[in-house]
Amino acid sequence: MAADTPELAAFRDEAAGWLAANFPASLKNRGHIMLNLNVETDEPDFVQWKQRMGEKGWGTPTWPRQYGGGGLSRDEARVLQQEMAKAGAWSPIGGMGVMMFGPTLLEYGSEEQKKRFAPGIVNGTTRWCQGFSEPGAGSDLASLATRCEDKGDHWLVNGSKIWTSGAQYADWIFCLVRTDTTRKHEGISFLLFDMKSPGVEVRPIKLISGNSPFCETFFTDVKVPKDQLMGPLNGGWTIAKRLLQFERQGLSGANGGPAGGTGGGTNRGPSDLVALARKYVGQDKDGRVADPALRQKLIDNAIRQKAFGLTLQRAAAEAKGGGGPSSATSVMKNAGAELGQERAELTLEIMGNQGLGWEGDGFDDLELGAVRGWLGGKAFTIYGGSSEIQNNIIAKRMLGMLDHQ
Repeated sequence: MAADTPELAAFRDEAAGWLAANFPASLKNRGHIMLNLNVETDEPDFVQWKQRMGEKGWGTPTWPRQYGGGGLSRDEARVLQQEMAKAGAWSPIGGMGVMMFGPTLLEYGSEEQKKRFAPGIVNGTTRWCQGFSEPGAGSDLASLATRCEDKGDHWLVNGSKIWTSGAQYADWIFCLVRTDTTRKHEGISFLLFDMKSPGVEVRPIKLISGNSPFCETFFTDVKVPKDQLMGPLNGGWTIAKRLLQFERQGLSGANGGPAGGTGGGTNRGPSDLVALARKYVGQDKDGRVADPALRQKLIDNAIRQKAFGLTLQRAAAEAKGGGGPSSATSVMKNAGAELGQERAELTLEIMGNQGLGWEGDGFDDLELGAVRGWLGGKAFTIYGGSSEIQNNIIAKRMLGMLDHQ
């Protein structure tokens, strides 16, 4: 790794000093409490840490200062992440606002919309959910039917969405709606509205993992102010495609997301599978994991994880001079999802009978969490765009195998 420039070295000292003065020792290496970004702890230290990071703008380090972000360069953001890792610190600000909607807002939102909505994301005070999929429009998202009619001084929305992550906790929704029924892709608009608006109803869906991260969401004569249309009328499909690139980037782990082990998703087990194996399987006289077949699986997984991490770093470096995430995020999303599922499977294999628990005194929190994480992670190759959809994107936009739509 290249040595810091004098400017980066000075920033490194600044970041380390600020973290030492502001990051609560009680939260060290406890980033796992952010696995469920919809339900936050009310611990005083967490509340204080979130407030300080929001005020500093370092929860969104590269966002412009005029919208509350940190205003850091990519190199400075990298240094900040390194210093946070050294201190056992982690960002208390996340969710769909940071990972998906915020970057899209900065590209496509009006100046008024950026000033209005960005601060709540930066400070972690506004939660967002995504209104894309519908009962009849999943993989073929452009078939969506939720209607949005122009009523002169407002929009009127009727329809429904499904698999709306965190809708029961969200303050606002970024929603794809149909504003022209005579065209498919070109008849979709991108609308923002308050989830407390009259006519919005949310019904959580209970999954096999026992959790309810997804919801059915119904809209009945929901009135939305005209200035909450983002981008041009009937131009929502272009915005949606860009947002999905940001989502896949986050899901792949490129932003410290699920595949990276700090943002949730399938990798909910311990970060050190070898240590876990020594605990549950035992070790031989040389200190190695006792089961040679399991040792080989752990080695293979470690190699794949390392290669994936290096690929993410290379992709991030290549994107520095570009305009953010590209179609390559589809490759990363698929690889990250598969690796996360593989780690979850390995975790349960290592635990043996203790990896079969659902509840009861015979299992500790780590074991129960591993089981529920494994079950919940089965959906990871589906949401954010299924692996099959990602393969189509790779074939069309990267390999040129099919005509573009």
